[in-house]
Amino acid sequence: MLKIETIWHHILYLALEKGQFQSTQKALAYELGYSLSTVHSAIRQIADIGAADVSSRFFVLRDVKKLLYFWATHRNFKKDIIYQTYVDEPILEIEGRCPDGAIFACYTAARMILKEPPADYSKVYFYFDKTKIDTLTKRFPEVKSDSPNLFVLDVFPKQPEYGVTTTLAQTFVDVWNLHDWYAKDFLIELERKIDELLS
Repeated sequence: MLKIETIWHHILYLALEKGQFQSTQKALAYELGYSLSTVHSAIRQIADIGAADVSSRFFVLRDVKKLLYFWATHRNFKKDIIYQTYVDEPILEIEGRCPDGAIFACYTAARMILKEPPADYSKVYFYFDKTKIDTLTKRFPEVKSDSPNLFVLDVFPKQPEYGVTTTLAQTFVDVWNLHDWYAKDFLIELERKIDELLS
């Protein structure tokens, strides 16, 4: 994931899961370990589309949904996939076999966030440290298939600090970029959850 995306992610995380819509660029740079110029570039882009108001002292996220959709359309999800295979097991068993350090994403994360899935799903996605990929391939050997059902994505440096599933915002954005027929059902329920938090 690009640095600029992790900044948008953190801003959405603060708004949706902490109820914090105002921050400073300096605070974001400190929290994420980025330069002020990198943070400034990310904030300028969301200000340009009217999702945030920026003053000399702080910025305020004014339109969560606009930023959410903006990030979703800029997300290069496939680029983050570092491994994929086919596992001939039920989905819940595959999820149960995921290694320590796995951060559940997409449909699995949505199921955990929503408490139950809005539709049956047949693929498992999770983020994982690519330097430990050998432990993963031993557990889930590579099987060439036209229909892989296990996808591993490269974790970004601060991601483990957000928990064992992707955040609500990242889950929505990642599912937005999937093409499975049931993705729409998940998006509808995730958006309903977001609307509830914003109401």
